[in-house]
Amino acid sequence: MSTGYLRKLKRALTGSADTPLVLLCNFEAEARWARNHVGLPVPSGATSPVVAAMEELGVLLAGAGDAILLSRPLDPDYRDYLARQGLALPTMLVPENCRPERSTTANALDSPVLLDRLRQLGAAGAHLLPMGTTADEEELARRGGLTLATPAAAVVERVNSKIYSRRLAEAAGLRPVPGVCCETRQELAEVLTHHRLRLESGEPLVVKDAYGVSGKGLLVLENPGRAAQLLRMVDRRAARTGDDRIHVVVEEWLPKRCDLNYQITIARDGRAELDFVKQALTAQGVHQGHLMPAELSDGQYRQIEYAAGAVADRLYADGYHGVVGVDAIVGADETVYPVLEINARLNMSTYQGGVTELCQPPGTVALARHYPLRLAASLEFDAVRRALATVATARDTQRVLVTCFATVTANALLPVGAGGPPESFDGRLYALLVAADRDQLDDLDRAVQAAVTTLSVAEESHA
Repeated sequence: MSTGYLRKLKRALTGSADTPLVLLCNFEAEARWARNHVGLPVPSGATSPVVAAMEELGVLLAGAGDAILLSRPLDPDYRDYLARQGLALPTMLVPENCRPERSTTANALDSPVLLDRLRQLGAAGAHLLPMGTTADEEELARRGGLTLATPAAAVVERVNSKIYSRRLAEAAGLRPVPGVCCETRQELAEVLTHHRLRLESGEPLVVKDAYGVSGKGLLVLENPGRAAQLLRMVDRRAARTGDDRIHVVVEEWLPKRCDLNYQITIARDGRAELDFVKQALTAQGVHQGHLMPAELSDGQYRQIEYAAGAVADRLYADGYHGVVGVDAIVGADETVYPVLEINARLNMSTYQGGVTELCQPPGTVALARHYPLRLAASLEFDAVRRALATVATARDTQRVLVTCFATVTANALLPVGAGGPPESFDGRLYALLVAADRDQLDDLDRAVQAAVTTLSVAEESHA
């Protein structure tokens, strides 16, 4: 049976809580949108195997009547584990022609048997729900006979720009982080010149790609020298390409107490709902996890509620409906900046909705995060299960749930000589932790960290 969270999402996106979905967790969507824009002159890099393997998170959201596209099958032991935790699992669909360097969408488009299966699902009323809709997912929906649960790719791409986010916040009268949008080299040069005294005094500026994500496409300028270096790189590219465009946002670096992430769902008829507000954990701009609920005063929460309504109204007026994740910050002085950026797509926190409904009782606190591992060889899920079994969870309110296993060994699939490490490699274990209060949650987090560290050391010792 589907969770209430999933049924509400389906009703908003398709008009019916019973619509079957085909989920596709294409974490590379931002890179696809960025092809039509000029960002920072720094290497963006290909989607890593670990990031690609995060598509498995979609299993947590989908219900028993749904399907999910994966480029590799779900580990059988992990699948059994999830079923024992009470999750209603979807049908797993794996393209018959998979190449590791391609996205799951590209693999699906090259798999006639899978496309036939999708056409059967489409004929039965299934809708395609990508994490983010690009032209590739539009093509998959067309060839697979599926109805898109989202707006057209052109709409989704436009509203996901950080430039769009900033201009929306300003037009809506929402408190912005001090900064400006730049679309040419000259505009960027003028902004950096204007802020030279700020840079000389050691107050940093942040320059963000319009379509950067998770720390990629983000530069912190600590001094005038770094600013001049950036302009030289922009000039060299402009001279080489004959194009002086650069789509970035330049913002002042603000001292903050915490990052926030809140989710809005905009239905096809324009009605919108604030689903939740979470405290986002980040490091150097890279997402690390979520703390639930966020530590906000009643007044701060009301500011987020107001901003959510304003964002939803303007997105809908611009042709968008669906899931929206908004990043915000609370300054060190407790000032709320309610729109740092808008992500008009499914987000990491979207995939946690069903499991938190299942695992987080009212009045408890939860932490969704990933734990780094260093491994010498591929790891069986049973080894993870045994390691976590050592974590003391005697209290009824405590729980640890593994939310993604494929990311643990994704790098082990790279052959040596083709980008794969010859001896050891990095992995990530994603988990949801639940406890009665923040102190107990911190204790549980430390216990899980210790268990995972021991597991990593044990695997290294076999090298």
